[in-house]
Amino acid sequence: MLKRIRINTYQVGLVFERDKLVSVLKEGVYWLFGNKNVLIYNTNQAFYAPVELNILLENKDFAERIEVVEVADNEMVLQFVNANFKEVLTAGRYAFWKGVNLNTFTKVDLSKVYITEQIPMVLLENIKLRATVRRFTVLNFEKGLLYVNGLFVKELTAGTYYFWNNAISVDVKNVDIRQQQMEISGQELLTKDKAALRINFFVKYQVVDVMKALVDNKDFEKQLYVTMQLALRAFVGAFTLDELLVKKDAMATSILEESETKIKDLGLSVSDAGIRDIILPGDMKEIMNQVLVAEKKAQANSIMRREETATVRSMLNTAKLMEENEMLWKLKEMEYVEKIADRIGEITISGSGNIIGQLKEIFVK
Repeated sequence: MLKRIRINTYQVGLVFERDKLVSVLKEGVYWLFGNKNVLIYNTNQAFYAPVELNILLENKDFAERIEVVEVADNEMVLQFVNANFKEVLTAGRYAFWKGVNLNTFTKVDLSKVYITEQIPMVLLENIKLRATVRRFTVLNFEKGLLYVNGLFVKELTAGTYYFWNNAISVDVKNVDIRQQQMEISGQELLTKDKAALRINFFVKYQVVDVMKALVDNKDFEKQLYVTMQLALRAFVGAFTLDELLVKKDAMATSILEESETKIKDLGLSVSDAGIRDIILPGDMKEIMNQVLVAEKKAQANSIMRREETATVRSMLNTAKLMEENEMLWKLKEMEYVEKIADRIGEITISGSGNIIGQLKEIFVK
């Protein structure tokens, strides 16, 4: 039997006789005799062996035209065609034609955690690789702690981090390192004299040691809350209500000084704290109002007594001077006469001339 076979450009023909590869045909026209079978392949595409690949590779001509890529169970291979990413090759054996396209391959060991291969970050976000990659992000105002198999490895700064997705557990714990405010509200407290009051307190804090905050301590925010709550309770219980109202401006400073060591052990720093409100119960508020009114009345009475005393003292001093100085007495007398005259529109005199004489004696004497 005679067969005419034409092999076009970018094609390869494999001639089989009794399932054995006997020759490889490149571009051209061929006549085949006998019971032979020809399989034609496009060299722009991957090669899929019709029989066991090892058998075909025994043919030297075929082996020189084929590039074989073997991928183990714990590996994957990234295929690049003419420097462009093409495909992810999972476990198995693959064959590619040489010469037409430039095939390059990057083998990846999926059994390790870190991505040490030179793979562009944009490629790690490709949908074909997404299932094989774990991605963690640490924002600009955060710090992260990397744990591998539950063990702390290192501290991470802001950025995006990628790890191979395998049986090894990987976790990144983020913590906000910005200044934050904590409200300690509605604290029912008793003063030294058993007066009940409610205080709203605030604390401004910031994480300065991520290791202490996340590794050495659990729920550092809850611990900070309890620390400040106990310090506030101890401070209030050490003073009477009157003393506490006097010292309320110094309360925050005293509480922070008392709690400084515990706050540092949490990996935190506190920049500010203060009392937002001091709320008294209804009956206590009424009593305080009564005390305030009584104090103000006492102050008013004291001021009035001081003014009266000053007035009497001034009059006494004036009287002494007038007693010692006759001219001063006359001047004071004339001053009063002048004031009386200013209030009199006219003077009507009846009787004898003795009245004029008396007036003359009053004004001239």
